[in-house]
Amino acid sequence: MLQIGWILTASLIFIVPVLVLIRLTRNFAARERLPITVTWINDLSIDRYRPMLRLLNPEDVRRLRAQPGFTWRMANKFRSQRCQLFREYLHSLDADFNRVHMALKVIMVQSKYDRPDLANILVHSKLTFAFRMMIVESQLVCYRYGIGAADFTDIIELFDALRLELRTLVRAESLAGTGL
Repeated sequence: MLQIGWILTASLIFIVPVLVLIRLTRNFAARERLPITVTWINDLSIDRYRPMLRLLNPEDVRRLRAQPGFTWRMANKFRSQRCQLFREYLHSLDADFNRVHMALKVIMVQSKYDRPDLANILVHSKLTFAFRMMIVESQLVCYRYGIGAADFTDIIELFDALRLELRTLVRAESLAGTGL
């Protein structure tokens, strides 16, 4: 038993940094057209991700277990389907985060003023988001096999903070009449 724990720990110590590097490379290399309009910015909301809060609720599996005719195969299929839906939400969240991040980079580059504070926020948020996504992905794998649950509130909060930063900067720029 001790040997299995050691092997699992060693595997995670190796795999997590590799996955983070892969994720960062994909995120920094991604080039996407930006729908930067005031309407898009105003419509962007974390409400879109609220259903994620219920998808991995362990209480749902407990209720399923209490049903007559329950089999472990049903629980496995249920968790698998929930993981698939959750990953679709994660993909959308990742895409929205990257769009907001890119929009903030555009604003920073086009600004008349040097913005080292914004540059720092962008670098820190990108690294933090990628790291937290990797943690959620690993938690999701564990959930899929009935080991623990996933906590993803941090990545939604990080996305929301960046989204609010974008909204604030766009409003400030439009009120100042500088047009970025």
